[in-house]
Amino acid sequence: MPSTSPATPGQIYRHIKYYEDATGWQTKFLLVLSADTDNVIYRLLTSRAHGRPENPPCYHGDPYPGFYLGVVGGPLSAKSWLDLRRQDDYDYRQFVSDLIAGTLVREEALSLPLLCQALDCAANAEDTSMQQTRQMRDQRAALNCP
Repeated sequence: MPSTSPATPGQIYRHIKYYEDATGWQTKFLLVLSADTDNVIYRLLTSRAHGRPENPPCYHGDPYPGFYLGVVGGPLSAKSWLDLRRQDDYDYRQFVSDLIAGTLVREEALSLPLLCQALDCAANAEDTSMQQTRQMRDQRAALNCP
């Protein structure tokens, strides 16, 4: 999926300073679902199932909604899910700044079919805002998803 944007849908990034706790900075992986010049819509990845099924891969139920990605590869050597709980957008300028500073590191990319499924699932999640839903549906159309 060629793109001139540093926030390319389908790319998985490692954020090396996502939050700080008593032990120091914690790393999180995130998947870019869609981006424009203002915002980057993303969801965090998790390797903790916490009731999220593998089948069906798209799950909007309790206790935690998620989308099963499988074993992505690279540093993501365990089964992974997208966490579909409410997530604010990443400011595009801050995303670019964090990428330049090395706080965000591109790691892997999803295949187009898997990205299309993830976009569909995330767009329909209960915690997804109407604006995010519109942007993800527009992204699906731009990618010619089935």
